Amino acid sequence: MNDLHTDNQSNILRIPRVMIAAMRSGSGKTLLTMGFLRLLNQKIQGLHAYKCGPDYIDPMFHTKVLGIESRNLDPYFCDKADLNRILSKQKTGYALMEGVMGLYDGIAADTTAGSSYEVAVQTGTPVILIADASKVGRTIISQIKGILLDDKDRMIRGLILNRISEQFYEKLKPVLIKELAEMGFPDVKCLGVIPFLKGIEIDSRHLGLKMPDEIRNINEQIDKVAGVVDKYVDMDAVLDIMSTASDISTYNSSNISSEYTSKQSIAIARDEAFCFLYSDNLEIFEERGIGIKYFSPLHDKEIPAGVSALLLPGGYPELYLKELSSNEDMLRSIRNAINSGIPSLAECGGFMYLHRLVRDEKGVAYPLVGVIDGECTYTGHLVRFGYMCIESVNKEFAGTDHFPEYIKYLSGMKGHEFHYYDSTSNGSGAVAVKPYYSSFISEKNGNRNRWNCMVAGNNGLWGFPHFYYRSDPAFIDAFVQAMEEYAHGQFK
Repeated sequence: MNDLHTDNQSNILRIPRVMIAAMRSGSGKTLLTMGFLRLLNQKIQGLHAYKCGPDYIDPMFHTKVLGIESRNLDPYFCDKADLNRILSKQKTGYALMEGVMGLYDGIAADTTAGSSYEVAVQTGTPVILIADASKVGRTIISQIKGILLDDKDRMIRGLILNRISEQFYEKLKPVLIKELAEMGFPDVKCLGVIPFLKGIEIDSRHLGLKMPDEIRNINEQIDKVAGVVDKYVDMDAVLDIMSTASDISTYNSSNISSEYTSKQSIAIARDEAFCFLYSDNLEIFEERGIGIKYFSPLHDKEIPAGVSALLLPGGYPELYLKELSSNEDMLRSIRNAINSGIPSLAECGGFMYLHRLVRDEKGVAYPLVGVIDGECTYTGHLVRFGYMCIESVNKEFAGTDHFPEYIKYLSGMKGHEFHYYDSTSNGSGAVAVKPYYSSFISEKNGNRNRWNCMVAGNNGLWGFPHFYYRSDPAFIDAFVQAMEEYAHGQFK
């Protein structure tokens, strides 16, 4: 075990850590990450978890295991300084990161930008690669060698072969060690094997994994995975790899560009239907003095009293359409607040909730808030999937009364879209664009990579994108100013 050290004079943190990554999605890294978290939490103190990329659900599983918040590390949203700022909030202890998709998978085929690998490089975090060895024999060795050839920064320090028998692993291991040494990777350790985990799995739906509280006996499943990891993986070697992580430079996390601190409060929906919230998005409000009052569109009858803004995040409202539609008191409360001109933001599921009606997968219609005169329907496929940013604001095309002035600061805001529903009223308040990281995606592609988004009216801004607010703090400053104006009766 390694002693932790904080060098206060040079603002350096030494946090032993590792990333659990894979060669592809579906390799079992989420299950194994939970097993590692459960097992490491029994062996060491101060363990924290992180998820690479924008995913909301995997961090919920981390939180389920550790009982403390898990954070996202997204290299499209954040630069190197911001990634390390997020890590440095931990101050002490150990950290385990879960990768996203395949190790090198990011924004485009000709770059590792936006990938787990970029997070590892930018934060100096060693990687343990989970290799799904099912349905192949010695071919898995060739696949691993190919992955290592692209590891230009030598971040991969360990290998775990998943979904094969212990007997086959013992035959493969000496060959793998020999061939890795011959190609110049003698320090990549074979840490162990994970045999087939019969009867242990996480169910999924169209948006990804089911949420932890939906899965029966989730804690028992995690315990079983932890037991398998403990039996078949060299955990002392894992801890040694964690100790090789680079030091972290601490950064000022305030990121406040305004000259004032507000005393207002914002009402934020948070329950089973609306639960997709980034901690950084909440903290950027708190840093500006904004109080947060949570409420449940499912269970409460009205939004909290005394608030000066409303935020409806994404989630799974499509799973609770009957309950949401039946809560007429809450629908009325939100409708009245928005019609009064309260500054409001709605993302994806929250955007759907504001529609006149939403149709479920069977086509059954459920009336909802109704401030957007349109309907949402299930398409059966991902719509405008992936990272995006706001390229420009279409104020002249907004077409609604009470256009929110703070939208002028939205240009440059980064986010992502991940939804199977679409709307007849997506709005034209802004123009979204795919990020141009790849040499294969350029301005020459024209409108193929651009689309109108964001309904803007009644002092609100609503659309399918999930935004990362720290990518555009000036927008939040302007939104807070709108809250002040609303609170003092200045909004007309």
